[in-house]
Amino acid sequence: MRLRAILNFRVIAGFDSSRMKKLRHLTRQDPRSKTLRLHGMIARELGIAIVSGQYGPGDLLVGEIASSERMDVSRTAYREAVRILAAKGLVESKPKVGTKVSTKNKWHMLDPDVLAWAFETEPDLDLLDKLFELRDIVESSAAALAAERRTSAQLKAMQQGIEGMRRHSLATEEGRQADLDFHAALLQATFNPFIIAMTQGVSAAISKTTIYKQREHPLRRDPIPDHVDVYEAIADKDTQRAQMKMSELIRLARRDTPAPRSARRPPRTKTA
Repeated sequence: MRLRAILNFRVIAGFDSSRMKKLRHLTRQDPRSKTLRLHGMIARELGIAIVSGQYGPGDLLVGEIASSERMDVSRTAYREAVRILAAKGLVESKPKVGTKVSTKNKWHMLDPDVLAWAFETEPDLDLLDKLFELRDIVESSAAALAAERRTSAQLKAMQQGIEGMRRHSLATEEGRQADLDFHAALLQATFNPFIIAMTQGVSAAISKTTIYKQREHPLRRDPIPDHVDVYEAIADKDTQRAQMKMSELIRLARRDTPAPRSARRPPRTKTA
């Protein structure tokens, strides 16, 4: 089993003393707020390091006493950060063993924080493909159910989402929120509590990939007509067309998403 000490945490995950000093200055008047912000920051930095592969499955994290001293934070803040990661399936703690990074199949991949951490650096190609694959499985079937079960209020919510996207564009936070509102209304229209329970995860997937698409340049294609096609099929109560149009929307969204830089590098040629 490999042992990667958290002693180098500041360098590996970008957690530096200057940020800690700034945080202490901002929260000096409120010790409770300080603890809350500290453990959230520690969890985020550790989470990014784990999800990006800087720590691998089975890697041990140094105990809370040594880690909290090295990071110059309280043991309480560090302990709470580890609990956050454990709740998301990223780490597991065992007596006499310590805290180690969990295997990937235990990670809560649709947790908004875990997804955000995955896109904080550079997601791998397989993650992108599987994320859009999941969206196609869930949202295309949901669109068919929505066409059968939607209410006029839900149709109005979807229409308002489209109007918001038109007004603000997906280059703005307001436009991206309108996009999320459209998809959330569609899932609500299934009246299936298990599908509706996936709204937060689906929204996180849409949000992170939409931002990721625009990292290097603005969107080259307008996706609003794709949403209009889905909306019209649902409004017409055409279940087959709704499913087909949603699947097409997701397929085009995947095509609009650039491959990670690592996947764009030409393969190395062997020299004699």
